[in-house]
Amino acid sequence: MGQNNTYKEVFRLRLKQARLSKGLSQKELGKLAGIDEFVASTRINRYEQGIHVADLETAGKLAEVLDIPLAYLYAREDDLAEVILNYHHNNIRS
Repeated sequence: MGQNNTYKEVFRLRLKQARLSKGLSQKELGKLAGIDEFVASTRINRYEQGIHVADLETAGKLAEVLDIPLAYLYAREDDLAEVILNYHHNNIRS
């Protein structure tokens, strides 16, 4: 990614990347984050497509389910995103 990407674009790409790395479907992620099961898949799909933007509370719930810091979803630089993830996972192990 890079500085030219909007936060909306960064969020949608990092959300999808994190979801896929956890092996979750869009519906599973939505349900685990407390989104109604009848709209969970559609809502996550719209976040990942950049059609809608998750509010901060929802973004936080998604991050919790994905076991990533909220900051990761908004980190424009890949190097920074990696540092955030490493810091998070190292603190969990401590």
